[in-house]
Amino acid sequence: MHEHGNVAALTVAVAMAAGVIAQALGRHLNIPGIVLLLATGVLLGPEFASIVEPTSLGEALGALVGFAVAVILFEGGMSLDVRRIARRRGPIRSLVTVGALITTLGGTLCARYLLGWPWRTSVLFGTLIIVTGPTVITPLLRRIRVKTSVATVLEAEGIFGDAVGATVAVVALEVAIGSAASGIEGLASLTSRLGLGAIWGLVGGLSMAWLLRVRKLVPPGLENVLTFTLVMALYQSADWVVPESGIPAAIVAGIVVGHSRSPATKRLLEFKEQLTVMAIGTLFVLLAANVSLQSVQNLGTAGVVTVAVLVLVVRPLAVLVSTWGSSLNWRARVFIAWMGPRGIVAAAVASLFATQLSAYGLDGGQALESMVFLVIAVTVTLAGLTGGLVARLLRLRQPTDCGWVVLGANPLARSLGRALQDTGHDVVCIDTNTHEAELAEAEGLRVVLGNALLEDTLLETNPEMRAGFIALTTNTEVNVFFAEHARERSRRARILVALDSPSTDLADRKVAELGATVLFGRRHSAARWNAVFEQGTAVVERWRYEPRGGSMPPPSRKLLPTMNATGEPAARRDEPGQCNVADADCPPLHQPCGKMLPLLQLRGRTALPVDDHVRFRKGDEVVVVLNEAEPDAGRGCLRRRGWIPVNEPLAQMGQGVNCPPMLPGA
Repeated sequence: MHEHGNVAALTVAVAMAAGVIAQALGRHLNIPGIVLLLATGVLLGPEFASIVEPTSLGEALGALVGFAVAVILFEGGMSLDVRRIARRRGPIRSLVTVGALITTLGGTLCARYLLGWPWRTSVLFGTLIIVTGPTVITPLLRRIRVKTSVATVLEAEGIFGDAVGATVAVVALEVAIGSAASGIEGLASLTSRLGLGAIWGLVGGLSMAWLLRVRKLVPPGLENVLTFTLVMALYQSADWVVPESGIPAAIVAGIVVGHSRSPATKRLLEFKEQLTVMAIGTLFVLLAANVSLQSVQNLGTAGVVTVAVLVLVVRPLAVLVSTWGSSLNWRARVFIAWMGPRGIVAAAVASLFATQLSAYGLDGGQALESMVFLVIAVTVTLAGLTGGLVARLLRLRQPTDCGWVVLGANPLARSLGRALQDTGHDVVCIDTNTHEAELAEAEGLRVVLGNALLEDTLLETNPEMRAGFIALTTNTEVNVFFAEHARERSRRARILVALDSPSTDLADRKVAELGATVLFGRRHSAARWNAVFEQGTAVVERWRYEPRGGSMPPPSRKLLPTMNATGEPAARRDEPGQCNVADADCPPLHQPCGKMLPLLQLRGRTALPVDDHVRFRKGDEVVVVLNEAEPDAGRGCLRRRGWIPVNEPLAQMGQGVNCPPMLPGA
């Protein structure tokens, strides 16, 4: 007994450590971590090293799988963007219904006529391969960085498909072993499980969201642990009332909590993401070690042909029918058809089937589990190794140098963000203030709620692909720290830093060292301008530079640092006929015009934030903020220096128009 306990403890400990190490190694090697997890499980399992012995866990293996699946699906639900899903609800709904039916029929026929299995086992196999699995598809999409429309469909299919597929499979098992008297009873059972699970998850999710929103109800530091334990209780209690209703319960609860605005939500998501990494690694290692390689080999050529038909015929047919008439173009449909990897839920349910069939004295359980493992191994490897290439060939990768990240959702940051967005740029704001984030979203801006100095928060904005970063809080030190953080993620991006007035020379030097520039052309008090917005006296206007008599201002002759192609500071001399906004001899926007704040420079089809490197020439336009409490000061200053008002709304200027919104966390 003592020896058995040691083996079980060692199995869990090694599986956890090996799972995390394999995923870390996958990131370093730039290959899918899931592929390494499968190989690690096999190598550490009974057939090779005999270090990981899943059979030593007995019934505890099922409980461990259930807990891990609950965490994975809850985190997946939290990460879903309901608004994006609503825009693609047609193909998503079809994929998890019509597509699931086609997959079931195709898998059943393949097992029956290619593998020669009896109808009962064939039907079970067909239901098991419905799910594509968020544990696989989400990490792959983040690495590949495909366009948002495609990623949304695949992610939602993985999440909701797990709920439908796992429940359908369990109902099919009940019919197969005789615990459900007929298919009609099985259909009723399917409906009740999904319905009860959704209701259970809704009630549980609302309760957790309320606990997290009420200040000081949960002691600081206990929010993550409390939610984790409640998710476990929610999942298991739903399963206790109606078996296999825990999966939809966990998903719905995650969606509810993820869309509740509370300071703890962001920290909770970061905590859940880390737990998910550990859970995925542990489960894949355990379940891969639990599969008999001899049983997989016994499937022979028929097994390989079955997988090929599933990948090349059944999956494309299911996607073709499900997306027929949708707004998805043929490239997106081809990519979705190619990306159908199965994940941890399929493996977990297959393990359950093998155990149940054996307990009822029915044959085929081991072969069924082995075939599902073969499907998982092949589809995961294929999608992981070729997904990026296929996305590139189909021109579905997110474009680089695309859009802006704005640190801050305060009134001034929102004003600049809206101006950029109105001229065609993709903009995402980062802020820890829930109220400001809600206001930004109400104004049509996308917001990442969290600490921008944390790695996971910044990664949600796809920093490597961004054209630039704007640090616009009222704290100069925070702005400079963010600029450093952004430069570490991207050497080529433009970085603009708001410096308070007054600010230290150290901040100026640091901005120069980073190859960044000063936002608004010089130091301004962001707090003062935020107060102007909050008082309701701020007005955003558009002006064009038309000097009287067509004369151009004298050029500035001093050398000014700018950015070269590598992101390093480089010197560049002003060209004749241009002036720099920070120069004292620049008529358009020099020091005396302190009663207005320049936001954007508009030239032709280009719109860029104003910084201390911006040069204005005749015909350029500028978007400025004025204080209506003292309108003559700002407008008079502009008119005296050759600017005239433009009574036209901001239009799509061209730069950034073809830049789709980035995938959050991709």
